[in-house]
Amino acid sequence: MRIVTGDDIRSTCSWPFAVEALRAGHLMPPADLRDSLVENAGRKMLVRTAWIPGLASGVKAVTIYPDNPSAEPPMPSVQGQVLLFDEAQGNVVAVLEGVDLTAWKTAGDSALGASFLARQDVKTMLMVGAGSMARPLIDAHRTMRPSLDHVMVWNRSKGRARALVHSLEASGIEAETVDDLDAAVSRADLISSATMSTEPLIRGAALKPGTHVDLVGAYTPAMREADDDVLTSGRLFVDSHATTIGHIGEVMIPMQAGVIGKADIEGDMHDLVQGRAGRRTPDEITVFKNGGGAHLDVMIAHAVYLALEGR
Repeated sequence: MRIVTGDDIRSTCSWPFAVEALRAGHLMPPADLRDSLVENAGRKMLVRTAWIPGLASGVKAVTIYPDNPSAEPPMPSVQGQVLLFDEAQGNVVAVLEGVDLTAWKTAGDSALGASFLARQDVKTMLMVGAGSMARPLIDAHRTMRPSLDHVMVWNRSKGRARALVHSLEASGIEAETVDDLDAAVSRADLISSATMSTEPLIRGAALKPGTHVDLVGAYTPAMREADDDVLTSGRLFVDSHATTIGHIGEVMIPMQAGVIGKADIEGDMHDLVQGRAGRRTPDEITVFKNGGGAHLDVMIAHAVYLALEGR
């Protein structure tokens, strides 16, 4: 059994590596997925399992403690590990640092989706939220769409938005903080949102034709980042039906209200990767719900394990 540290993951992964691992994984049969979420006093424990026939199986277990960053000493809000099992024999082949793996699989998932759904000539990106996933999402999207040359950042806390903009500028990326979210939405060619919001932030009425909307943050039945107009004005896709329908408020709440139905979801990542769905015209709005799921962790973990083993 191999212990894979965060340093191991960072030394192995790049955005092309992560995106290719996810693309290749979605050429395999769909995963069998099971999730469990336990909550206590605002804290959460999330356990996700996945079995991808012919590839690997795995379990991801993380805790989510929102107050940890403000503790003394500060601690990460999300902590956990991924167990990777050999698909044929059932033995554990690796234990991987879960937090580092999460960033690669989450942003890689969104970037892979955008590679099929965002226009080729996108120029301006709006990042909604300036938390730990913001920079990985920006970097992943810019890798897959090198035409992105300007980044706007909106965040409830202006200090965190300014800090992210300074970091981007230090890397040679043209960036700015924005206060008026609707105005920023109307300027963006690609919008990525990664917040903890339970109330919609992005309004469909503000979207311009041709925009791609990447919704990342919502992961519980109570959470959502986009209003009903976003989902009805654009063509809607999800990374996985199993991890979004019935589990995440972004899709569940408008479904329960009769605003959208299952038939309004035009495809998942398997459909996108295997050429059954994608962007059709330059002016259409596309919406992608990144629901996560342990199958994505397994795909990245398996690729990292093989690379470290020299296979």
